[in-house]
Amino acid sequence: MVNYSAGDLQEDILLVDDTPDNLRVLSAMLTHQGYEVRKALNGPRAIASVQSDPPDLILLDIKMPGMDGYAVCQQLKADPNTCDVPVIFISALDDALDKVKAFAVGGVDYITKPFQEMEVLARIEHQLCIQRLKQQLLEHNQELVRSNRELQQFAYVVSHDLQQPLQSITGFVKVLLLKYENDFDEMAIDYLSRVQKSGDRMQHLIQDLLSYSKVGSQNQEMKPVDLNAVFNQVLDNLNSTIIKNQAALTCDPLPLVVGYEMQLVQLMQNLIDNAIKFVSPGVTPEIRISAAQQKKYWLFEIHDNGIGIDSQDLEKVFDIFHRDKAAKIYPGTGIGLATCKKIVENHGGKLWATSQLGKGTTFHFTIKGS
Repeated sequence: MVNYSAGDLQEDILLVDDTPDNLRVLSAMLTHQGYEVRKALNGPRAIASVQSDPPDLILLDIKMPGMDGYAVCQQLKADPNTCDVPVIFISALDDALDKVKAFAVGGVDYITKPFQEMEVLARIEHQLCIQRLKQQLLEHNQELVRSNRELQQFAYVVSHDLQQPLQSITGFVKVLLLKYENDFDEMAIDYLSRVQKSGDRMQHLIQDLLSYSKVGSQNQEMKPVDLNAVFNQVLDNLNSTIIKNQAALTCDPLPLVVGYEMQLVQLMQNLIDNAIKFVSPGVTPEIRISAAQQKKYWLFEIHDNGIGIDSQDLEKVFDIFHRDKAAKIYPGTGIGLATCKKIVENHGGKLWATSQLGKGTTFHFTIKGS
């Protein structure tokens, strides 16, 4: 005989049947396998037992006087404290409609009487195994959430604490260049200029890290956001960049969406700023923003006439710190698109890109409508 062991921990099974002989047989079988068993002769007692201390599994008869098994299962599934306890029906009812109803009220399995011991043990162990895996997944998810929260906090603290000494370094370099420019030779001025540029790049990197760490950490509720207002804010923020590069932007009327306004400003600003930045020398940036409704979501596209992205890099561009061949020519930290992806996912949407080298790139993202 195959031994379906309950494992190191005694798992708790509640037997519900109005026939004492059935309870004795099932109890002896399960106790022999190492399970902890408790019994109830009717529906109200079963419910009271589960509410007092939820078991790991319930074996439930259907035909019982007063309150039948269907009603018991329905009441347990309606209670948040007991709804996750798996219920296996054991009944002499063998009609297909009876089985369909058992699953409809929340049962996870159905065993027909007279039952075979091997079958009962196998089905019990199968459901308990599923419960163990669910618990492991829940614990792993909780640990992942905790770990991510700690990493975000670490990134925020480190980035925040780095800013002050870095500002001091770049500030002193600027003072030296302004005050002693005539006293330094050409090589010294070159070295100081390099220090200042490196400091500026590090400052930009720290600011990007802070922005990335903050996405998803707020406790505010999502609210309706007018993306036309968001777009106008982005135009104001990028005004000098747009004028300097003589960029041409066209935008469809944009809808209301549900989200975090500041994050959506950051999302659109990052994507438009990239579209202006990544163009071939001498090419005037042309950016087109469009929106189309797709059921509950809006699909947005930001198309440019830039240098394009190699097909093998289309997915990698959203990885944090990813820098492709263009990084040697164009400035950036490799965090902007990773932040965009995090913002879109924080809104329950998706972000992806399509591109042709030398012809341009389109960034597509979805956000739920208001």
